[in-house]
This record gives sequence, C-alpha cells and structure tokens, in this order.
Amino acid sequence: MIKVKDSAREQARKLMAEDGMGDGAFIRVGVEGGGCSGLMYQLKFDTEMKDGDQTFEDNGVKVVVDKKSFLYLVGTELDYSGGLNGKGFVFHNPNANRTCGCGESFSL
Repeated sequence: MIKVKDSAREQARKLMAEDGMGDGAFIRVGVEGGGCSGLMYQLKFDTEMKDGDQTFEDNGVKVVVDKKSFLYLVGTELDYSGGLNGKGFVFHNPNANRTCGCGESFSL
C-alpha cells in the first residue's frame, strides 16, 4: 500500500482540477532505471488503467502502481513539499537504502 499525506492529497486534487481531469482521475506512481542512485520515481496524473496495475485508495486519493514498481514502493508515503528546498511531491520510501541529494532517485 502507498500512503498519501494531507499535503499531497490537496496538491494532487488542485492540479487534477486545473488539468480538467474528472472524478475518475488518479495518481500513477512508478519506478524506472536512472538517476544518481540507480532508480527514479515517476508520478503523473492519469485516467487509464493498464493490465497488471495495483490500485490503492488512501486519504481519499486513488493511487495506481504498475506490478513491477509495486515491489519497490510497498510501504511508501507520498508527501508534498512547498518549502524553500524546492516544491514538489516527495516519496518517503522505507525500502530505499540510499537516496540522492535531490530525493528523486534511490537504490535498494
């Protein structure tokens, strides 16, 4: 399961509304190779389900993860930071052994 903090929920709802996405929209998160530490987080808003997707709902937000990425993201908490260190969604992944300085990539 992936947890969604209040700040991430509010920002996601705001951005999806600005993009004109309806009630069926959700957050799609995933992992792909790359970045300083070997694996990079992916986040986008989507309305199309794919074969093998895992679906969760937390804090009133639907989150979808592809089957492969789920293994890397189980137990992750999605947050949003609007502070001086940069704005954006933040992944707090208990499975990551190492993260890069910007927090956008990790390794196991």
